[in-house]
Amino acid sequence: MTNRDRNIFTALKKNRRLAVIFITYMVLVIAGTIFCSTCFAAGDPISVVNNLSNFIFSLIRAIGLILLGLGIMQVGLSLKSHDPSQRANGFLTLAGGIIITFTKEILNLIVG
Repeated sequence: MTNRDRNIFTALKKNRRLAVIFITYMVLVIAGTIFCSTCFAAGDPISVVNNLSNFIFSLIRAIGLILLGLGIMQVGLSLKSHDPSQRANGFLTLAGGIIITFTKEILNLIVG
């Protein structure tokens, strides 16, 4: 476990309200992703592949939203503790979460 991970977990251990909010956020993102996108089988193989692709991209979007929430939490904690290295890690996590969240749109722009 890296020093950055220890900082997040110690902050969550110290601030129970923050931990409850973050865990609730993660559960809502995962539940919304799983229950809102369904993958139906059809007679046409192309539609089956498209449905599976939409399902996989919705799971990737859920992971991106979780990373986005984690990055926001890291930046907030770094502003509170005046830790520049944690702030940099928070902005990197935030940027990665944004990129992962919009992966499907980015790939559609590349492919055309």
